[in-house]
Amino acid sequence: MSTDRRGTLVVIVGPTGSGKTAVAVQLAQRLHAPILSTDSRQVFRGLAIGTAQPSAEELAAATHYFIADRDVSDDYNAGRFEVEALALLERLFADHDHVIAVGGSGLYVDALCNGFDPLPQADPALRQALEERLLREGLPALVEELKQLDPVYWAAVDRNNPARVLRALEVCRLTGQPYSAQRKGVQRERPFRIVKLGIDTPREELYDRINRRVDAMMQAGLLAEAERMFPLRHLNALRTVGYQELFAFLEGHGTLEEAVELIKRNSRRYAKRQLTWFRRDASIRWFGREEVEAMKIYCEKFAET
Repeated sequence: MSTDRRGTLVVIVGPTGSGKTAVAVQLAQRLHAPILSTDSRQVFRGLAIGTAQPSAEELAAATHYFIADRDVSDDYNAGRFEVEALALLERLFADHDHVIAVGGSGLYVDALCNGFDPLPQADPALRQALEERLLREGLPALVEELKQLDPVYWAAVDRNNPARVLRALEVCRLTGQPYSAQRKGVQRERPFRIVKLGIDTPREELYDRINRRVDAMMQAGLLAEAERMFPLRHLNALRTVGYQELFAFLEGHGTLEEAVELIKRNSRRYAKRQLTWFRRDASIRWFGREEVEAMKIYCEKFAET
C-alpha cells in the first residue's frame, strides 16, 4: 500500500451524449466522492435543459460543484475556473480520498489538470478589430481564417464558440505561429494524483443517443428556455449548440423542425470534435458507460500504486 496521502482526482471525459453525468454519479457513490463539473456551460444558471445539467435526482445523489452557480452575464472562462477549482480541491481533499471531475469541455479539463501555457496577453486593438469583424462578417468568416492559420486547432475547437476562435486568431496573429503549436500541454505540478477515464461509445450508438436526447430536451421545454434567454442571445454563454439554432428560429429563420434537426446535426459534429480532442491524450483509459465497477477498481488500484 502506498504511503502517499494525496487525494486522487478522477477525471471523466467523453463526447456529449455519452452518459458522463450518470457514470459520474454512480462512481461518486462507490468512491464516496463529491463531483466537480468541468463543463463550460453547465456552470450558468437558467440553462438546465440546453446544457444537460444533472437532474434533481442526480444532484441529490452526490454533492456537485460548478453547476448553475454563475449568471449568464458573467464572463467566465477556463483561467478563472482553474484558480477556483484548485482552491476548492484543496478543501475537498482534506475530507475525501477521491474527487470526481466530469465534463466535455476539453479546455476546462486541460486547465484543471495541466494549467495554461504562457501565451501573449490580449492586444486591445487587435481584439477590438476582431470583435468588430465578428459583428460585421459573422463567426464563419473568422473560423475560415483560423482554418487557414491553424488547421490543427481548427479541427478540434468548438467552432460555435467565438471566444475560443477569437483568442486563437489573436495568438496566431500576434506571434505569427499556429496557436496549437504554442499550447505545449506541459503538466504543472498538482498536489493530488490525476487519473483519467473516458466514456467510450460506438459512433452509431452515440449519434442515436444524441438525436434522442435532443428530442427529450425539446419535450422537456428547451424552446421555452431559449425564449426566456432570447433577449440575452448576444452573451458568450449562449453562443452554443441548442440555443443558437433556436434563436435563429425565433428570429424568423426556418421552421422549428429544421432548427431541431440542426441541433442534432451540430451536436453530432461537436461530439466528433470532442473525441478528436480527447483521443490525443494517451493517459485516458476508456471504458463503456456500464463498466462503473471496473472504473472503481481501476481508480483504487491507481491510488495504491
